[in-house]
Amino acid sequence: MLELLEPSPDRRPPACPLFDRCGGCDWLHLEEGAQRAAKEEIVLSALEHLGQVERAEVTLVPSVASPKAFAYRRRAVLHPTKDALGFYERRSHACLPVDRCPALVEALRELPGRLAEALGTVKHDLEAVHLLAAGDRVSVGLLLQGAVKPRHREVTEKAVRTLGLVGAVLTPKEGSPTLVGRPALRLPAPLRPDVPLFLRPDAFSQANEQANDALVGAAVEALGASEDDDVLEVYSGNGNFTFAIAARARSVLGVESSAVSVELARRSVDEAKLSNVRLVLGDAKRVVDGFIREGRVFDLLFVDPPRTGAPGIASWAHSLHVRRVVYVACDPAALARDASELRRAGFWPDTLQLIDMFPQTHHVEAVMSFARRADG
Repeated sequence: MLELLEPSPDRRPPACPLFDRCGGCDWLHLEEGAQRAAKEEIVLSALEHLGQVERAEVTLVPSVASPKAFAYRRRAVLHPTKDALGFYERRSHACLPVDRCPALVEALRELPGRLAEALGTVKHDLEAVHLLAAGDRVSVGLLLQGAVKPRHREVTEKAVRTLGLVGAVLTPKEGSPTLVGRPALRLPAPLRPDVPLFLRPDAFSQANEQANDALVGAAVEALGASEDDDVLEVYSGNGNFTFAIAARARSVLGVESSAVSVELARRSVDEAKLSNVRLVLGDAKRVVDGFIREGRVFDLLFVDPPRTGAPGIASWAHSLHVRRVVYVACDPAALARDASELRRAGFWPDTLQLIDMFPQTHHVEAVMSFARRADG
């Protein structure tokens, strides 16, 4: 945009002074209701134009708003700059120094500036810093450009003590991570207060805790598992969806390529003594293709892939003889591509629901279900 001639009724003054430069909250100038309407249009348009899935084919379930419009992010990724830590600038990999961020939960809000000071010159050895909070407990992950050296551990231990962190993870360019303190954070699993969920700053977790509960609820509802169903969950992570699905299904088999995430999920399984959850560490395509060669069958397929989507999902769904697929998507284009493949394989689009996990940004989570046609 070159010049604003007449503001929309949905336009508002941005609440952050860094809005015009920071690459994080790119929709701060738009009212939340208008944000959600725009996100619905983005997803539906992607399905229509990229996936050839007409709007009339999908039952659009009302979108879910984030309980918090600001101060909702429990995790963030910072990058080192000359004397500070910060976020990438808009449409750039240049780093914008940030001392505090209103998008972060209270426990993290002032941490960028305080942590930059505590790390000192060690910042220059880092590729990125991951922040993670659960309530008032905070841990950090430091991704190094090379090996972990004694001074890295010494500075990190001091930062943990000074800032009141529960722990940190030092991740070298190659090799195993070094743990300082107890960086794994424990909280109840979504929809399963009887099962602990463990998070670590060097493993993926959803950024919006309150909206994540809604996301898991929407996904479980769309899957519709019963006590007679065996579920294959691909990209199962630390069990964010696994344990809620297991409460309804006969069994859940989770496949995940991150060793840290599988370790955290197995810790949950062991502590809660879950007998109907099995976890497999390995590449999604190799593991699922192995199941197909073995002649394995499942009733339901659940996937929560990374931004690149789930290439091959149509073949998986067809060969495993599942009757229903539920797909949690963070990228509309990838969802559209995979939805098109599923449709050609005989899985008809059923429901679509959006969860506004990332207010003030264009990002959105979508939960889409597909049902096998009677002649599929």
